[in-house]
Amino acid sequence: MLDRRTVTAGCALAISALTLLAAPAIAIADREPSTGAGSAALRPPTDMVSAMQRDLGITKEQAESRLLNEARLTDVEVGLRKKVSDSYAGSWLSGPTSATLTIATSDAAAAASITGVGVKAQVVRNSLATLNAAKDTLDKAAATAPASTPVWYVDVRTNSVVVLSSSPAEAEGFIAASGVDKNLVRVEKSAEKPQAYYDLRGGDAYYINGTSRCSIGFSVTRGTTPGFVTAGHCGNVGASTTGFNQVSQGTFQGSSFPTNDYAWVAVNSNWTPQPWVAGSSGNVAVSGSTVAVEGSSICRSGSTTGWRCGTVLQRNTSVTYAQGTVYEVTRTNACAQPGDSGGSFISGNQAQGMTSGGSGNCTTGGTTYFQPVNEPLSVYGLTLTTTTSTPPPTGCSGYQQTRSGSLTSGASVYQPDNSSYTTTASGTHRGCLDGPNGVDFDLYLQKWSGSSWVTVAQGITSAPDEAITYSGTAGQYRYRVHAYSGSGAYTMAYSAP
Repeated sequence: MLDRRTVTAGCALAISALTLLAAPAIAIADREPSTGAGSAALRPPTDMVSAMQRDLGITKEQAESRLLNEARLTDVEVGLRKKVSDSYAGSWLSGPTSATLTIATSDAAAAASITGVGVKAQVVRNSLATLNAAKDTLDKAAATAPASTPVWYVDVRTNSVVVLSSSPAEAEGFIAASGVDKNLVRVEKSAEKPQAYYDLRGGDAYYINGTSRCSIGFSVTRGTTPGFVTAGHCGNVGASTTGFNQVSQGTFQGSSFPTNDYAWVAVNSNWTPQPWVAGSSGNVAVSGSTVAVEGSSICRSGSTTGWRCGTVLQRNTSVTYAQGTVYEVTRTNACAQPGDSGGSFISGNQAQGMTSGGSGNCTTGGTTYFQPVNEPLSVYGLTLTTTTSTPPPTGCSGYQQTRSGSLTSGASVYQPDNSSYTTTASGTHRGCLDGPNGVDFDLYLQKWSGSSWVTVAQGITSAPDEAITYSGTAGQYRYRVHAYSGSGAYTMAYSAP
């Protein structure tokens, strides 16, 4: 949502374009590296957890569990989606801690292949491809949609295409005229009236031609040229920008709105892109742009309302503003207001998109739409600026022995000191690993069998930190520290009987 300023007043626009502790086991196989979102799980920033508590109505523990579950189940979802193939009908997370992943399929026989901890299958009538095709039919008729009918989207939870309208009769007329299969579409009465929110750290303000304000989405580069992505409705190609401090900043190099709502701005040497999004009291790191599963928690940052959180409602949504229809945006219940346009949407440490528009506000609540970030990155040949280093960990405390070191992604090291330790008594072995934020480091306890090393316990969550407790007999032991994904310094500690 772009904010237009005059000497004496701001002009708000009405829908708006906004802008496991591991159990003991014998001979456990090590995991192979993964590139999914779960492999880049984040030790939750305080800002994100507190905002999720406030906006989602959950506890601190639930917020932290939610982020871990979402990272793990996002990886799981990718594999199951491929397994059910053409019968895939969507997926979503549910519960206060996102502990349940539902995979929908239009093939009852395929449901048996949908298994896993926290995973369930739901057999439905229509595949996602069928629903997307129906929505595409509505998209082609967008120019004829009445003003009362500004939003439609694929709703995987109800296995239908939903049309939102303040006048259901007018919506039914639009649907009939489009030629879409009416059995796939349902109308919901809604008072939403989206409008464009015209209003190098994500969420910070910038000004366009000195007269309007929007928010930065994410820092990017194109070759050696630095810049940022934002909402397309914030400015046309050639428009100049100044930063939050009114210092000369850059120029719009590409812009698409309506149909899409993305743009990118090249900045001058006064500005240095950073892999951060502004939180309520600090920076939130950006590590990638893996798409969040529907039902995931999501937070946004903008120069008007700051840091706000909600959940991903629907991905494939079409929304009509006064300026025209924007397709394939994502619908959320994270609030926003004018001036937040272009600002960052992030889930965990994964960039999701830029604020486009919405209804309501952050006092009474509302619905907000964002333009997914991966499309402009591809269209303009941009590279998302992400974290390349992390601060050293604080280490594990309360253990008999401590070791530290550094690992690159995919590498392993054995502790203590590339060797082992021997215990002559039975008892409890305790191991601790403290890795840097934004990585997935794992810890394995191995015992010498007389001929080979056998893994007897492991900590392989998607978090950077792990802990192991194992009750074992006398013998020779060692720890394997493995960088499953990401690089950086670590501290590990252990106690033996």
